[in-house]
Amino acid sequence: MQPHWDGTNPGKMRAFAPPEKPTMPATARFPALPYCLALLLGLLALVGYWYGLGRSVVLPDVASASHKLQCASYTPFDKDQSPYDQPFTLRPERMDADLALLATRFECIRTYSMYGLEAIPALARKHGLKLMIGAWVSSDPIATQKEVELLIAAANANPDVVTSVIVGNEALLRKEVTATQLVKLIHTVKSQIKQPVTYADVWEFWLQHPEIAPAVDFLTIHLLPYWEDDPSGIDQALKHVGDVRQTFGLRFPDKDILIGETGWPSQGRQRETAVPSRVNQAKFMRGFVAMAEANGWHYNLIEAFDQPWKRLNEGAVGGYWGLFDADRQEKGILAGPVSNVPYWRVWLGVGGAILLAALVLGGRVRSTRNALALPLLGAVAACSIGTWAELTRVTARSPDEWAWAAVLVMLNLSVLAHAALALSAREGWRERAFAWMERRAGWLVAMAGFAGAVMMLAMVFDPRYRSFPSAALVLPALVYLVRPVGGPRREMVLLALIIGAGIAPQLYREGLLNQQAWGWAVVSLLMVVALWRCLRVRKV
Repeated sequence: MQPHWDGTNPGKMRAFAPPEKPTMPATARFPALPYCLALLLGLLALVGYWYGLGRSVVLPDVASASHKLQCASYTPFDKDQSPYDQPFTLRPERMDADLALLATRFECIRTYSMYGLEAIPALARKHGLKLMIGAWVSSDPIATQKEVELLIAAANANPDVVTSVIVGNEALLRKEVTATQLVKLIHTVKSQIKQPVTYADVWEFWLQHPEIAPAVDFLTIHLLPYWEDDPSGIDQALKHVGDVRQTFGLRFPDKDILIGETGWPSQGRQRETAVPSRVNQAKFMRGFVAMAEANGWHYNLIEAFDQPWKRLNEGAVGGYWGLFDADRQEKGILAGPVSNVPYWRVWLGVGGAILLAALVLGGRVRSTRNALALPLLGAVAACSIGTWAELTRVTARSPDEWAWAAVLVMLNLSVLAHAALALSAREGWRERAFAWMERRAGWLVAMAGFAGAVMMLAMVFDPRYRSFPSAALVLPALVYLVRPVGGPRREMVLLALIIGAGIAPQLYREGLLNQQAWGWAVVSLLMVVALWRCLRVRKV
């Protein structure tokens, strides 16, 4: 204690202690070290996640300026066109540019219909390409006859570029004609042209209808391991192709075999162990070309360019079989490094903005636990929302699907805002914003449950062309599992039952080796538990 002269009482000394510094309220303390460590961990997780998805992979090249491949399927639709838009007009300038590009990689192209392709032979001649032209055979006899007449005329008028013709593509698979009708059409064409004539279908249908083989000059078989009834994973796909090709060589020793379609999708849902991705597409294509050329096989790759219109009837996977994308840009499938998510830096930037938004909303946190939780919450939100947005970019086929995806993005952002405010010190405007969101939080969890129920029903009853929507529910499931809120009880019970009841059936349909199906099952289970925990909270 130090002596102090009290001026109000001269001559009198008293002991005086310096005033202590006022202590900060508990809610105002900021645990900086845990916060910084968690932020560093969150940033590392965010960067590692998107870098891991988007990093380039180097594989042996199979195409170069001096090494052209045999043939590729070509459909002349631009990315904004579809055969379902009637009437449509194919653009000669587009076909000209396409063939100029394909001529740098291939010796020939395969077409599937004669409609609107009158200019193709002249363009092929211009760019030094050979043609395998096809007539589209359907259940409409008049349209089929017109296609056959155009096919014959084009073959006879362009013997220098048309090397062979294909009468029908997967018409037996679609059950639009019988084998007898098909053989009659083949004989009609053979009698009027000099080029070799064939028919193209999935390889099983050649084995089911061997009576077609004597009518053709060579067999054209389609070998698509992803679409098989028993899909092959990327590690088994090439062996499967080799086994089928060997079977046909032994079964039809007097006929040449053309593998008329083979390929792998670069986007879309997993089927059993078959996972679409750009890297897997490059692995399959480069491995197949090397195997085919080593064995002297004739082949045609599917396909030249991504066709967005195919997503309407085949789901996301239908639009991503191209060796080039819909903008006619290289995908890195045949040569050079290849990335599954070439725009990963964009999503990393978006994720960084989401993480920053979470930190701003949280502000000064209330405890060490919250200091650890807030940056990690932002990192999870950044990864899940970005993944859902990327999935929407490649899968959405119509305005209603874009609208549904946008609703789920807004739901996730609302859940993130609610959780960040719950972790904050909740002073001033944060307190008012949290109180407003807390009163409506029950509807947020109910909306998440409704979205989960709708998507689970779709994955159980109509899954073939749907992608797994796990990323859309990860954040709501985790947030309301950790911090349950009260909501509409009867609705949440029903939604939990629907989601829970669908977990086992969707796993059964997809197979226990499908990792994407397991991911959806785990997220769905978390959502069920979150809903049941919310049922125990009395709504205020």
